[in-house]
Amino acid sequence: MGRIKVNLTLDADVAATARTLGLNMSRLAEAAIAEAAKIERNRLWRAENQSAINAYAEEVAAEDLPLARFRSF
Repeated sequence: MGRIKVNLTLDADVAATARTLGLNMSRLAEAAIAEAAKIERNRLWRAENQSAINAYAEEVAAEDLPLARFRSF
């Protein structure tokens, strides 16, 4: 995908420190937003699939792991 311009508002001291240190604020913001989006996608997926996750956990608790008898540890 290409890159687009967006406007961000930052604390003045944070921006000044980043400039002084030669940090690329655009790349840092992009990485932070990407990480936040990943965390939120995972949270939403877990919320949407919680009943299936619970059902599987109950099944494992009652019957052990499906291939547990083949484990060597």
